[in-house]
Amino acid sequence: MQVATNRSLLIAFVSNNGWSVYNFRLDVIRSLLQAGHRILVLCPQDAFVDKLRKEGCQYQPLHFDNRSISPLADFQFYLEAKKYYRQYRPHLVFHFVAKPNIYGTMAATAAGIPSIAVVTGLGYAFSQKNILYQIVKQLYRKALKGAREVWFLNNEDAGFFTRNGITDIKKTRVLPGEGIDTEWFSPVPKIDKVDGDFCFLMASRLLKSKGIGVYADACRLLRKKGHKFRSVLIGSVEAHHPDSISMEELARWEKEGLLRYEGFMDDVRPWLSETDCFVFPSTYNEGVPRSLMEAASMELPIVTSDSRGCHDVVKHLENGLLSKPGDPFDLALKMEELLLMTPSVRMSMGKKGRELVKAQFDISIIIAHYKQAVAGIEGHQ
Repeated sequence: MQVATNRSLLIAFVSNNGWSVYNFRLDVIRSLLQAGHRILVLCPQDAFVDKLRKEGCQYQPLHFDNRSISPLADFQFYLEAKKYYRQYRPHLVFHFVAKPNIYGTMAATAAGIPSIAVVTGLGYAFSQKNILYQIVKQLYRKALKGAREVWFLNNEDAGFFTRNGITDIKKTRVLPGEGIDTEWFSPVPKIDKVDGDFCFLMASRLLKSKGIGVYADACRLLRKKGHKFRSVLIGSVEAHHPDSISMEELARWEKEGLLRYEGFMDDVRPWLSETDCFVFPSTYNEGVPRSLMEAASMELPIVTSDSRGCHDVVKHLENGLLSKPGDPFDLALKMEELLLMTPSVRMSMGKKGRELVKAQFDISIIIAHYKQAVAGIEGHQ
C-alpha cells in the first residue's frame, strides 16, 4: 500500500533484465513505493516484468544486449534511453550493469536528468587488459562525468575506478553489497545425516570465471582420496556469453560423477537448507556475491576465493575458509577441511556467518542509502 506524500518523485531503475531488478532490488523498490514515490523500470522484456507491474511499478521496454559489442546497437540504446528520459522526465535514475551505466548515464546527462551509476562488479570486460578493457574504461570515464554519484559494492572496485581516473572520489559511495532480507534467508534445523551424505553446493551463473571447472576438479581430487559426499551445482546457463560453460562440459562432469547439475532455481532456500557447505571459487570481478550473503544468512559455512567481493562476506576460519583463486588443489584442501570438521564446529561457523550478514549486509542498510539519495533529490525540488 502506497502512502501519499507532498513530494512524490518518479524514480527510474534501468538494468539488463527484469529478473535482476525483481530479485536484487525489490525490497528497495517496495520501500520507495511505500514512501509515496513512483517507480519506472526500463529493461528488456522478460517473465519478471509482470511481477514488477504487480508490485506497482511502471514499465517501459528498453531494448539492448549487455553482451553485444556492436557500436551501432549501443548508439541505438543511447538514443532510445534519451527518448524515454525526455518523455517520462524521472527525477532520478539508477543505472545498473555496464551498458546502462555508460550509455544510460550519457543519455540521462543529455536529457538533463540526475542519475546514479551502480557498479555491481567490474565483470568480464575488466578481466583482461585487452582492447575491450581499454574501450570500456574510456567509455566509463566519459560517461561518469555526468553522473550525480557512482556507487560501488566493495572498496577494491571503488579504488580501481578512482586510481585510474575513471571517476572522481568525491562522487564515490561504497555500499556493503546490494543487501538481502535476512528474515527471508533464515536458517532451518539440520537433520542428522548418514555417512557419505555430506553435501557441497555451488550456486552460480554458468561461467568459467565463476570457478565451476575448479569446483569439478576439486571434487575429483577429493573422490580420489576416498571421500564420500554429494556435490551439487545450480544456476543459469549463459549460452551466448564468451565465458560460458558448455552443456557438453557439464554432461562430461556429471558422467564422471564429479557433480550433479540441477538447473536454475527461482528459490535457492530449499537447496541451501539441505546443504552442509557452500562453495564459490570465483575468479570473476565480483561486487559482493549475493549467493555468499544468502548462504551465510542461512548459517552455512562457506569455502570461497580469497578475492574481491568474496572475502568481504567470508572471514577465514570464522565463518568459512578462503582458498587460492583458480587453484583446484587448494580448493580441495579447504573443502576437505570443512568435510572433516565436527558438526558443532561447522554450526559455529554458520552462526558467525549469519551474525556478519545481519550486521553488515541486511537489506535495511541498503534501503537507507537509496532513501538518502532520493532525499537529496527531494531537497532540490
